[in-house]
Amino acid sequence: MINFIVCDDIVKDREIIKSAISKYMMKNKLEYKTHIFDDYNDDFIKIVQKKLPFKIYILDIETPTRSGIDIARIIRHKDVDSVLIFITGHEELGNIVMKHDFIFLSFINKFDNVEARLTKAIDKALKMFKIKQTIKFKDNGILYSIPVDDILYITRDSIDRKCIIVTDYSEFRVGKSLNELEKMVSEDFIRTHRACLINKKRVTSFNKAKRIVTFDNGTESDLISTRFDKELI
Repeated sequence: MINFIVCDDIVKDREIIKSAISKYMMKNKLEYKTHIFDDYNDDFIKIVQKKLPFKIYILDIETPTRSGIDIARIIRHKDVDSVLIFITGHEELGNIVMKHDFIFLSFINKFDNVEARLTKAIDKALKMFKIKQTIKFKDNGILYSIPVDDILYITRDSIDRKCIIVTDYSEFRVGKSLNELEKMVSEDFIRTHRACLINKKRVTSFNKAKRIVTFDNGTESDLISTRFDKELI
């Protein structure tokens, strides 16, 4: 899932940004979510700190309470993989942004063909994300793109005959078989049960007596069969 995180204190500008995102993403049929803020408040900081896949920040440089430049510094302290796009009505602020080593993608003037330039920047951002190893497939008309490292485990629900891809931030119920998904993921995934694949890179402990695996984010799974003890250990 692509996560667009937008902050702009002007309603009209937020609507332009939302429209540009919607038009581009609908054409590409990619799963996405847009998080909209009118200021760099506590809720915005929570999104920065939250582990989400494929973050694209669209940051207004000037808001009533804080500077987008200061926020970019906070983002980069915790996250070097997300994409930063600056947007402002003050072209002269470009020189200030350039002086900071934020590794940003684009600097867009609100009064200079903003929608077209923003669309082009989003296109570049998505191409950059392809560098990261992901599993990509289409299911019920939705194109899924999930970073492999974000997956904890994949299990099969025998009732509705769907596979559940469990990540740090969400669970995706898809019509692919476990065997199909096993071929998409890396060799770091191992069978621990006939209906479960586990990302061993994310495992921190295995309680053999209780048959429980604990992942690095605290999530647990008990889909551990004695048949696969050797692989897991």
